[in-house]
Amino acid sequence: MALQSPFFNNTSSKREADGPAARPAQSPNAAAAAPAPQAPAVKEGESKLTVGPNIKLKGVEITDCDTLVVEGSVEATMDSRVIQISERGSFKGSAEIDIAEIRGQFDGNLTARQKLVIYSTGRVTGRVRYGKVVIEEGGQLSGEIEFGTAKTERPALQPVRNTSVG
Repeated sequence: MALQSPFFNNTSSKREADGPAARPAQSPNAAAAAPAPQAPAVKEGESKLTVGPNIKLKGVEITDCDTLVVEGSVEATMDSRVIQISERGSFKGSAEIDIAEIRGQFDGNLTARQKLVIYSTGRVTGRVRYGKVVIEEGGQLSGEIEFGTAKTERPALQPVRNTSVG
């Protein structure tokens, strides 16, 4: 039985009928030739968008996406939970993220509310705000860098600077 695309399938009963139990058993040789399925990286009910290699996604706004995986090129604005940029991936634009894992290139405005991880092959340029940062040896971070993501932090620091100056 062929699996139905969830985009064009409005009934849940048909998707359940096409589940693993409804598929015919494969011979042991066929299972060895086919790649083993990978465990899903996101929990059930969470949304994941993967921009594959050689794909260019330009001029979009990405919302309600729990995890964005960038293996190609993305030019967008987004507000999400997690972004993962692969070694060959690039993101240009503005992103407000809980956790950012950068192995490729990010250029623009990045707010990593919880954690920013730049791996040895990663390069982040632009205006960057973060809660916590981890940079592997070889990773690059340049531009306007600021600790803290809450908008109330900057005014709280202002009176301290004014009283020490005057």
